[in-house]
Amino acid sequence: MPFDFDVHAMINSEDAPALERALHKRFVREQVNKVNPRKEFFRITAQQLREEIETLGLTARWTMVAECREWKETLAIEHAMKSHTFDERAWENRQVTEHDRASREATAEVVE
Repeated sequence: MPFDFDVHAMINSEDAPALERALHKRFVREQVNKVNPRKEFFRITAQQLREEIETLGLTARWTMVAECREWKETLAIEHAMKSHTFDERAWENRQVTEHDRASREATAEVVE
């Protein structure tokens, strides 16, 4: 997953596998990965999902305002990049430095 996981809804269902199949069928055209159907990510809004759940007559507890901190920060960075109000070189250096640090730590854990 590219971002931290946020829960937007808890959906009650007597048959969760059937519900999952129904939702996949309904939103198949919105799959992010159109080559591998096992990658279960879709380009839909929480509101679209909510409307479909209501159409199916199911009950759910919704959190329509999830934190999504990393996603929102990413959008802000992309906007700043497009508007050239962002120090891209400093950001790139931080990204590479952090990646290298994480790689070293992962390698050290494997060796131990």
